[in-house]
Amino acid sequence: MAFRDHRKKRTPLVRFFRSFYYAFRGIWRTFLNERNFRFHTVAAIIVVICGFWFHIHPVEWMIILLLCGGMFALELVNTAIEHTVDLFTEEKHPLAERAKDAAAGAVCVYAAISVMIGLIIFLPKIMQ
Repeated sequence: MAFRDHRKKRTPLVRFFRSFYYAFRGIWRTFLNERNFRFHTVAAIIVVICGFWFHIHPVEWMIILLLCGGMFALELVNTAIEHTVDLFTEEKHPLAERAKDAAAGAVCVYAAISVMIGLIIFLPKIMQ
């Protein structure tokens, strides 16, 4: 009960900005602790550099940014699912395994589609 009283004393604006703190902390912790998130970060940096190098069009930039942002978001959700499953069970449970595999599969599907779209955008520019 004391926790709720303490929260009510904060102004809505303070709570709003505090939520950004928690969000950025989650992103930073994921970056530090998850190899795949770091891999996707490096891949996104390379893609952005290539975008500047090949002078891609504004619509292509929007697509690239959506793909990169979606990949980061999906990796964060995947990490959240994995941590939540691990929190609830330490034993190997078939449903826990299915949940984690499905979340990882979602990331894999999105990554594959992102690579295909990236090739559609960049291959013609590379082949010129």
